[in-house]
Amino acid sequence: MDIAAAVGDALLNGASDAIVATDARGRITLWNPGAVRMFGFTADEAIGQSLDLIIPEALRARHWAGYRHAMATGTSRYGQGDLLSVPALTKLGARISVEFTIVMLHDAGHVAGTVAVMRDVTKRFEELKELRRRAAQQAGSSS
Repeated sequence: MDIAAAVGDALLNGASDAIVATDARGRITLWNPGAVRMFGFTADEAIGQSLDLIIPEALRARHWAGYRHAMATGTSRYGQGDLLSVPALTKLGARISVEFTIVMLHDAGHVAGTVAVMRDVTKRFEELKELRRRAAQQAGSSS
């Protein structure tokens, strides 16, 4: 038994996080069960599609500028284990908050695409927003 393959398969298929791989053009090449649960698109619906599937329209130009830069240089400013927090879209059009890390994929010395591991943090984001709202109200009422 190849332990590395078994671990990879277990992580890919058992993770609650969304794991999404793309090619150098930003087309989805892998969509794990966590991505199905998070975004609502089946793997058949997502694979082959542009990442625009889950990127809010207002953020697409900025996303693609960064993506093209990462593909050209082989580096991402988010590729060192840093967490990036962004809004994303579900199949039903709902806006959710996700945190993710990104890893660059290389093939024969060339950038071949990316793998992102994403977590839905919508509930935490909304709770934090509500706490800030309450704190602002209290600060305003005590003045």
